[in-house]
Amino acid sequence: MDSAEYERKIAARFATFDQDGNGYISREDFSTAAVALLTEFGATARSEKGQALYIGAEAFWQGMAGIADRDGDQRITKHEFVGGAVKRLRDNPARFAEIARPFLDAMIAVADADADGAVTPQEVGRALKALGVQADIAETAGTALDADADGKVSEAEIVAAFAAYFTVPE
Repeated sequence: MDSAEYERKIAARFATFDQDGNGYISREDFSTAAVALLTEFGATARSEKGQALYIGAEAFWQGMAGIADRDGDQRITKHEFVGGAVKRLRDNPARFAEIARPFLDAMIAVADADADGAVTPQEVGRALKALGVQADIAETAGTALDADADGKVSEAEIVAAFAAYFTVPE
Protein backbone atom coordinates (compact mmCIF):
# COMPACT_ATOMS: atom_id res chain seq x y z
CA MET A 1 0.00 0.00 0.00
CA ASP A 2 1.43 3.38 -0.94
CA SER A 3 1.76 6.22 1.53
CA ALA A 4 -1.18 8.24 0.17
CA GLU A 5 -3.52 5.26 0.48
CA TYR A 6 -2.28 4.56 4.01
CA GLU A 7 -2.86 8.20 4.99
CA ARG A 8 -6.39 8.14 3.54
CA LYS A 9 -7.33 5.04 5.51
CA ILE A 10 -5.83 6.31 8.75
CA ALA A 11 -7.67 9.62 8.30
CA ALA A 12 -10.93 7.66 8.26
CA ARG A 13 -10.08 6.36 11.77
CA PHE A 14 -9.93 9.90 13.15
CA ALA A 15 -13.70 10.14 13.76
CA THR A 16 -13.50 7.22 16.18
CA PHE A 17 -11.59 9.41 18.62
CA ASP A 18 -13.35 12.70 17.89
CA GLN A 19 -16.28 11.77 20.15
CA ASP A 20 -17.94 15.20 20.01
CA GLY A 21 -17.41 15.71 16.27
CA ASN A 22 -15.76 19.12 16.64
CA GLY A 23 -12.93 18.36 14.21
CA TYR A 24 -10.16 17.61 16.67
CA ILE A 25 -9.28 15.09 19.36
CA SER A 26 -8.85 16.41 22.88
CA ARG A 27 -8.70 15.22 26.47
CA GLU A 28 -12.47 15.81 26.64
CA ASP A 29 -13.04 13.19 23.92
CA PHE A 30 -11.39 10.60 26.13
CA SER A 31 -13.48 11.67 29.14
CA THR A 32 -16.60 11.46 26.98
CA ALA A 33 -15.65 7.91 26.00
CA ALA A 34 -15.17 6.98 29.66
CA VAL A 35 -18.58 8.42 30.60
CA ALA A 36 -20.26 6.53 27.75
CA LEU A 37 -18.71 3.23 28.85
CA LEU A 38 -19.56 3.75 32.52
CA THR A 39 -23.14 4.60 31.60
CA GLU A 40 -23.50 1.58 29.32
CA PHE A 41 -22.27 -0.84 31.95
CA GLY A 42 -23.81 0.82 35.01
CA ALA A 43 -20.58 1.67 36.76
CA THR A 44 -20.00 4.90 38.64
CA ALA A 45 -17.14 7.33 38.13
CA ARG A 46 -16.12 7.05 41.78
CA SER A 47 -15.98 3.26 41.79
CA GLU A 48 -12.63 1.51 41.53
CA LYS A 49 -13.43 0.51 37.94
CA GLY A 50 -14.61 4.02 37.10
CA GLN A 51 -11.45 5.59 38.48
CA ALA A 52 -9.30 3.11 36.57
CA LEU A 53 -11.17 3.97 33.37
CA TYR A 54 -10.61 7.71 33.83
CA ILE A 55 -6.94 7.13 34.66
CA GLY A 56 -6.63 4.93 31.56
CA ALA A 57 -8.37 7.55 29.43
CA GLU A 58 -5.95 10.23 30.66
CA ALA A 59 -2.94 7.97 30.00
CA PHE A 60 -4.25 7.23 26.50
CA TRP A 61 -4.75 10.95 25.83
CA GLN A 62 -1.26 11.78 27.09
CA GLY A 63 0.31 9.07 24.94
CA MET A 64 -1.60 10.09 21.85
CA ALA A 65 -0.86 13.77 22.40
CA GLY A 66 2.83 12.92 22.75
CA ILE A 67 2.77 11.22 19.38
CA ALA A 68 0.50 13.51 17.42
CA ASP A 69 -0.02 16.96 19.00
CA ARG A 70 2.77 18.62 17.06
CA ASP A 71 1.91 22.23 17.98
CA GLY A 72 1.27 21.53 21.67
CA ASP A 73 -2.21 23.12 21.74
CA GLN A 74 -3.78 20.11 23.52
CA ARG A 75 -5.84 19.34 20.41
CA ILE A 76 -5.04 16.82 17.71
CA THR A 77 -6.27 17.77 14.26
CA LYS A 78 -6.91 15.18 11.57
CA HIS A 79 -3.68 16.28 9.90
CA GLU A 80 -1.72 15.77 13.12
CA PHE A 81 -3.43 12.40 13.71
CA VAL A 82 -2.52 11.14 10.25
CA GLY A 83 1.01 12.54 10.52
CA GLY A 84 1.53 10.88 13.88
CA ALA A 85 0.33 7.54 12.56
CA VAL A 86 2.43 7.72 9.42
CA LYS A 87 5.62 8.95 11.07
CA ARG A 88 5.53 7.12 14.38
CA LEU A 89 3.20 4.15 14.25
CA ARG A 90 3.08 2.63 10.78
CA ASP A 91 6.07 0.39 11.37
CA ASN A 92 5.40 -0.11 15.10
CA PRO A 93 1.71 -0.75 15.82
CA ALA A 94 2.66 -2.31 19.15
CA ARG A 95 3.60 1.18 20.38
CA PHE A 96 0.03 2.36 19.87
CA ALA A 97 -1.26 -0.72 21.68
CA GLU A 98 0.93 0.09 24.67
CA ILE A 99 -0.38 3.65 24.77
CA ALA A 100 -3.96 2.35 24.68
CA ARG A 101 -3.47 -0.61 27.05
CA PRO A 102 -4.39 1.13 30.37
CA PHE A 103 -7.65 2.37 28.86
CA LEU A 104 -8.42 -0.95 27.19
CA ASP A 105 -7.68 -2.90 30.37
CA ALA A 106 -9.99 -0.62 32.36
CA MET A 107 -12.66 -0.86 29.66
CA ILE A 108 -12.50 -4.66 29.87
CA ALA A 109 -12.87 -4.51 33.66
CA VAL A 110 -15.94 -2.27 33.35
CA ALA A 111 -17.54 -4.50 30.70
CA ASP A 112 -16.58 -7.85 32.25
CA ALA A 113 -19.78 -8.82 34.09
CA ASP A 114 -18.40 -12.04 35.60
CA ALA A 115 -14.98 -10.52 36.43
CA ASP A 116 -13.01 -13.36 34.86
CA GLY A 117 -10.62 -11.08 32.96
CA ALA A 118 -12.19 -11.63 29.56
CA VAL A 119 -15.28 -10.21 27.93
CA THR A 120 -17.90 -11.87 25.81
CA PRO A 121 -18.39 -10.89 22.18
CA GLN A 122 -21.67 -9.28 23.26
CA GLU A 123 -19.89 -7.18 25.90
CA VAL A 124 -17.36 -6.07 23.27
CA GLY A 125 -20.26 -5.10 21.00
CA ARG A 126 -21.91 -3.09 23.77
CA ALA A 127 -18.65 -1.28 24.50
CA LEU A 128 -18.09 -0.44 20.86
CA LYS A 129 -21.66 0.82 20.47
CA ALA A 130 -21.21 3.00 23.55
CA LEU A 131 -18.15 4.48 21.84
CA GLY A 132 -20.16 5.36 18.76
CA VAL A 133 -19.59 2.38 16.48
CA GLN A 134 -22.63 1.43 14.40
CA ALA A 135 -24.55 -1.46 15.99
CA ASP A 136 -24.08 -3.95 13.14
CA ILE A 137 -20.35 -3.24 12.91
CA ALA A 138 -19.94 -3.43 16.70
CA GLU A 139 -21.65 -6.82 16.85
CA THR A 140 -19.63 -8.16 13.92
CA ALA A 141 -16.39 -6.96 15.50
CA GLY A 142 -17.26 -8.55 18.84
CA THR A 143 -17.94 -11.88 17.18
CA ALA A 144 -14.82 -11.69 15.01
CA LEU A 145 -12.59 -11.08 18.02
CA ASP A 146 -13.66 -14.42 19.49
CA ALA A 147 -11.43 -16.27 17.02
CA ASP A 148 -11.58 -19.61 18.83
CA ALA A 149 -15.37 -19.35 19.39
CA ASP A 150 -15.07 -20.03 23.13
CA GLY A 151 -17.38 -17.16 24.02
CA LYS A 152 -14.57 -15.05 25.46
CA VAL A 153 -12.38 -12.28 24.10
CA SER A 154 -9.11 -11.82 25.96
CA GLU A 155 -7.22 -8.65 26.68
CA ALA A 156 -4.46 -9.75 24.31
CA GLU A 157 -6.97 -10.22 21.46
CA ILE A 158 -8.52 -6.80 22.09
CA VAL A 159 -5.20 -4.96 22.30
CA ALA A 160 -3.87 -6.63 19.14
CA ALA A 161 -7.06 -5.91 17.19
CA PHE A 162 -7.12 -2.32 18.40
CA ALA A 163 -3.52 -1.73 17.31
CA ALA A 164 -4.11 -3.35 13.95
CA TYR A 165 -7.27 -1.36 13.25
CA PHE A 166 -5.76 2.01 14.07
CA THR A 167 -2.29 1.55 12.62
CA VAL A 168 -2.52 -1.01 9.82
CA PRO A 169 -5.41 -0.31 7.47
CA GLU A 170 -7.20 -3.22 5.86
